[in-house]
Amino acid sequence: MGLLAIVGPGVLVAATGVGAGDLAGGAIAGSILGLSCLWAVVLGSGVKLLLTENLARWQIATGSTILEGAIIWLGRPVQILFWVYLIPWTLFTGGALISATGITAHAIVPVFGDQTFALGDDEGLLKREVSVGRLVLGGGGSLLALALAWFGGFRLFERVMSVCVAAMFVVVVVSASMLAPNIGEMLGGLLIPKIPEASEMVGQDASFRTGLIWTIALMGGVGGTLTIICYSYWMREAGRDGRADLGVCRLDATLGYAMTAVFGIAMVVIGSRVVLERGGSAGVLVKVADQLAGPLGSFGREAFLWGAFFAVFSSVLGVWQAVPYVYADLWRLGSSAGRGGDAPAREPVNTRCGMYRGSMVAIATVPMVSLFVDFAQVQKAYTVFGALFVPALAGVVLVLNGKAMVGELRNGRWMSVVLAIVVLVGIAAMIVTGVQTFG
Repeated sequence: MGLLAIVGPGVLVAATGVGAGDLAGGAIAGSILGLSCLWAVVLGSGVKLLLTENLARWQIATGSTILEGAIIWLGRPVQILFWVYLIPWTLFTGGALISATGITAHAIVPVFGDQTFALGDDEGLLKREVSVGRLVLGGGGSLLALALAWFGGFRLFERVMSVCVAAMFVVVVVSASMLAPNIGEMLGGLLIPKIPEASEMVGQDASFRTGLIWTIALMGGVGGTLTIICYSYWMREAGRDGRADLGVCRLDATLGYAMTAVFGIAMVVIGSRVVLERGGSAGVLVKVADQLAGPLGSFGREAFLWGAFFAVFSSVLGVWQAVPYVYADLWRLGSSAGRGGDAPAREPVNTRCGMYRGSMVAIATVPMVSLFVDFAQVQKAYTVFGALFVPALAGVVLVLNGKAMVGELRNGRWMSVVLAIVVLVGIAAMIVTGVQTFG
């Protein structure tokens, strides 16, 4: 078995889970908290690894994905709630990724300069100024990802993603290393959990409260949210369905989230050397690159932008390829939801079915409307709503992996305690984030 076959799904999780928001969030947290928040990156990655291992264990034991198990065993309300979550998540996440692709690509190749065109008015929903570069390059990047996912199949997708994750990983980690961070401070930030007071930053208060909010954001953002469950479908594509495959799943998930942690640490290190303003995720990345031109030179600036672009594009490609599995699974399971004791459906998703193909096209095109529309307030509300996904997933695997049908792969006492803590802390973090957003 080749190395790519072993670590493939883990690489996909790492690449898809690290997008513009994670990059910018790490940079901003580093800018206002310094290196003392590095422990939050490791803890956040560890929680996502824990959930992924539980997900894999359920699938190995039962033959069904975690989504299938949740709908069949917990009933139709789970399916309804997931539809309510999935559709807006797709719209806003897709829009953010398309926008970030356009901004980072245009920063590298500014073929359209500062050209914009007017749209809407001061009081309307439409944006007043639309960047031609962001529109053309963002839309073009989305359609390129659609073509790769549509025509290339899983194996080409896997190889393109591997190239993207290698490029983004090397560039960002090397950039952080060239800044010569203080090793003692890094070790202290990794080994001593604490909530630091935020340093002064444009648009931020220097306070413990701000430090708490950004620590929570850093911990929750690293490694993705809904994309965690896509690991189920990549397991199936890789042919992992027996007890002997569990060790490989644990290995590749560990490697994937270790890469995610190292990547997040590198972004905090980079952020600790720059001064940032609050703003859009991709815009923050361009500002980081501009400030890196000082210590690293123009080559360092361009290299970082390329690393950021590969990170964003890998997320685009990963979401475009994987989230249609979720749509197709939800649609297929609709007729079987609510039959509490029935055996879960174990059929693999047909990637040529209408729902898979249709949702893939919709994901790549419909969110482009965000390039024209000001969704700022709606996105703020959805940020809080979206924060519920991790504790919700922890609650699902806590219940499902405690069932007798899982057999000897059931959760032990300590695993159940840890998952319960994740649920409680996640809900508390969501409440704190909500108070900060609307308070």
